[in-house]
Amino acid sequence: MTQLTEHSLVQGGRSAAFATACVRGGVAAGLGVGALAVLVIVAWIGSPFPDSGAGGALHLAAGLWLLAHGVDLVRTDTLSGVPATLGIVPLLTAVLPVWLVFRTARSTLDPADASRPRPSPAGALGAVSGGYLLVAAVIVVYSESGPLPADLITAGLWLPGVVLGAAGAGVWTALGRPLPGREEAAAALRGAGTGLAALLAGGAVLAGTSLVWHVGAARASYEGLAGEWSGRVTLALLVLALVPNAAVWAAAYGLGPGLALGTGALATPLGLVGDPAVPPFPLLAALPPEGRGGWPQWAAAAVPLVAALALGRSVGRATGPGQARETALAALGASWASGAAVAVLAGAAGGPLGSGRLLAFGPVWWQTGAAAVLWGVGVGLPTALAVRAWGRREPRIRKPRIPKPPKGPRTPEPVPAAAGAPAVPAASPAAAERPDPGFPLDDEGYEPYDYLPASWETPLTPAPPPVPPAPGTEPPRPSGTTGADGSEPGAPD
Repeated sequence: MTQLTEHSLVQGGRSAAFATACVRGGVAAGLGVGALAVLVIVAWIGSPFPDSGAGGALHLAAGLWLLAHGVDLVRTDTLSGVPATLGIVPLLTAVLPVWLVFRTARSTLDPADASRPRPSPAGALGAVSGGYLLVAAVIVVYSESGPLPADLITAGLWLPGVVLGAAGAGVWTALGRPLPGREEAAAALRGAGTGLAALLAGGAVLAGTSLVWHVGAARASYEGLAGEWSGRVTLALLVLALVPNAAVWAAAYGLGPGLALGTGALATPLGLVGDPAVPPFPLLAALPPEGRGGWPQWAAAAVPLVAALALGRSVGRATGPGQARETALAALGASWASGAAVAVLAGAAGGPLGSGRLLAFGPVWWQTGAAAVLWGVGVGLPTALAVRAWGRREPRIRKPRIPKPPKGPRTPEPVPAAAGAPAVPAASPAAAERPDPGFPLDDEGYEPYDYLPASWETPLTPAPPPVPPAPGTEPPRPSGTTGADGSEPGAPD
């Protein structure tokens, strides 16, 4: 009975945690819609000539929220009467809803109170995404009655993909950002992230440089579109929201495939082909001029070159201790992962701007992704192998330099004597090196051994007195002498 009760409590706690995660996902969606609605209503209030009431402003906010998730909007009130599709996502507006989903999924698996039950990683992913998508479905239905209804096909594809991707990233972060077990797979993911960050940063620098170069045209376009201060503020916010798109456009331009400026018009570093259909907009003033490209346009290739070098360097340093085959596989994996990310960003940053010739505007996603893969394979792979080989080289041991012997003292030259004066002989080297003893050496009675004994290390002992010979015996003679008869002592007679 006790085991059944505990089991039911655990199941009830998990169910409550799942329901709480679902509610939190719906709240995240509501916060995103509410933030955009506040901005739109403030702009509507400040506009001197509002075209519609508060209902139109709320429908516009709902449409912008769906557009931030990659959903195409259909504009019905066109001058020609033909519905026009709007599919370019302002990437900066997508940051808030994506961050809300990410943060909700992460906090669901990482609560402040560890004693509370929490769902499993898969349960948290499903609960947060499910609650968010329920609110999104209500907003899609609400947008159908406004001037910018959502395209149902893209709503069924892009909206769940964006939500599941952001929630999955939050769950992965809550689990400690685990990477694949194989070292080359983890190195490939790190290299892809490094290369993608370098590519986008270079694209932003390229777009900013071109915009400064054409600042006159950009200012004229800005002043022509907005006259009142409220319109200028709204236009400035729209330009700010499209700044990440400009970075992706510039990166695609440097990769080689370029940008589609309408049906039949293409801008690449080699030149602009066709008749572009460019609407007046401040950011579009940074587009290259018509005709063949020169060195300023060719310099855009430095952006993917630096990105590929950064990718290869990251992979080469991460797989340096391994074999060359592992480094090559990691570089290829990083190239494909980076190409896939670039293709997704290019697809979101481009799209239709209307009907007719404006159906194609921005980079073509599959061409841009393929170009990123080719740059990674052609430049990143050799760079990774070179970095690995450089890191495994053996350092050279420098031989110690033998110091030169010191030079001896120079012999002083004899000083010429004056006329009538005796010549002074030059001092010999031995005399020059002899130290001064401190006492005169020209004393005739000086003997060095008068000061110390011959064996000064042992004390001197006096010799014993000679023993007198016994009576009737001949005193001993010194060694080597002969007797009176000429015989040697001790010889037999």
